[in-house]
Amino acid sequence: MNLLSSTSIFSFFTLISRILGYLRDILIAFFLGASIFADAFFVAFRLPNTFRRLFAEGTFNAAFIPSYASAKIDNKNKGKKFADDILGSLLLILIVIVTVVEIFMPYLVYIIAPGFIENDIKFSLAVELTRITFPFLLFVSLSSFFSGILNSNNKFAAAAAAPIILNIILILSLIISYKWSLDFAKQLSYGVTLAGILQLIFLFFITLKFYKPTLTFKLNNNSKVKLFFKKLLPSIFSSGVTQINILIGTIIASFEAGAVSYLYYADRIYQINLAIAGIAVSTVSLPALSKAFKSKNIKKLSIIQNKSVELSLLLSIPASLGLIFASEEIVNALFGYGSFSVDDVKLTSNAVKFFGFGIPAFALVKILSNFFFARNNTKTPFYISTAIVVINTTICVSLFTYFGFIIIPISTSISTWIGVLIYIYLLHQKKFLLLNIQLLPNLIKILVSTMIMSIILVLLLNNYENYLNYLYKFKAIYLFSIVGFTGIVYLLSCYLFGMLKVKNYKTY
Repeated sequence: MNLLSSTSIFSFFTLISRILGYLRDILIAFFLGASIFADAFFVAFRLPNTFRRLFAEGTFNAAFIPSYASAKIDNKNKGKKFADDILGSLLLILIVIVTVVEIFMPYLVYIIAPGFIENDIKFSLAVELTRITFPFLLFVSLSSFFSGILNSNNKFAAAAAAPIILNIILILSLIISYKWSLDFAKQLSYGVTLAGILQLIFLFFITLKFYKPTLTFKLNNNSKVKLFFKKLLPSIFSSGVTQINILIGTIIASFEAGAVSYLYYADRIYQINLAIAGIAVSTVSLPALSKAFKSKNIKKLSIIQNKSVELSLLLSIPASLGLIFASEEIVNALFGYGSFSVDDVKLTSNAVKFFGFGIPAFALVKILSNFFFARNNTKTPFYISTAIVVINTTICVSLFTYFGFIIIPISTSISTWIGVLIYIYLLHQKKFLLLNIQLLPNLIKILVSTMIMSIILVLLLNNYENYLNYLYKFKAIYLFSIVGFTGIVYLLSCYLFGMLKVKNYKTY
């Protein structure tokens, strides 16, 4: 397997999905702005979408792939039996969870958006919309199971492409709502659940080439299934620490008008960088790490660790500087239309800027946790993630009164960087960190290339300032041209430094 090639495939489909996601959010910003309808929908969408990210972006894989790969290496039939047992148990558990949550939805909405209770209309709307969107959890979790099967077989394209369906359906929901004067927020909510069903159908048929399920609708309690679920719970918390921090941020932000929407739009912008620099590299490298550990190939483990860290930094450091320097221009170009005002742009761009400082940390947490997951160790990442969440929540709660919602992205970045340091310390202490000296000169090359890119970016932003302001109609074209040009300059610089040669990222 080649880490760069596989990451490129995963990143390509992820990029297409995120571009469609931006189009979707541009339309939401245009039609709903930062209104109570937008806030209510974002809360309704936040919960199932958080679970989507938790399950689809590495968490399920962290628990499933090492166990499934180990069972397959021992015996192909054992691998299928293990997968069947997990599928049957997962389906039963999810049906129970969705049913219980639907019944007690008002209490759940109160927990995730307590600030809404002061506005009866907003609270009732959020409950109604969340009841519509929550079944998405069932379908996306099952989709993650089939994605795990594909990823175990080094097939990453279909799993990365599946979220494209969600964005297409939501865009169509907005267009249909506009054309026939329907309720935008309600149609979006129905679109979320419909997209979940279609994603599951798509992945099910793609997976049939590698795995044909024999469904037993029961809760299996053999030792391997028990071990899987014992690992799954801490891995949900540890792999999804960034998403959990954002969910906590949403809870706190619900006390400030419009803040939920600002955080949502900011989250959408930095998530594309995390998806490529952290999730893509993490997803692609985990199966290789698990197989190398199972075969006790220390040399291969070291190669994969070094290349995954290097590739993650190569992608996340320039993204971080780009968001810091161009946050206002990016938000303005993407969302500065219709109901989304100049003030909305400024408040959202401040959140994007402070999230930008944490981009490398968000990515590294995903990569470093894999070094434990490949060894079937989900407890240590769980403890580290607990520390990150506690630090983040403490900062947010204690300072929200003084700084408002902007403390949420600040504390998220700070707490995640602390988590990175804890990971490095513990990995080094346990002798799991197998990085070599060559990583340092490569890091210097990445920093030099990033400096060149940043200087050109700032010069272009200043030179085309008049074409990037709120009132200019074609500002998005200028921004995408500037970002595209500076991105090419960065990649060319990395290539000339010898950083982007495909042969350098072979894992065998």
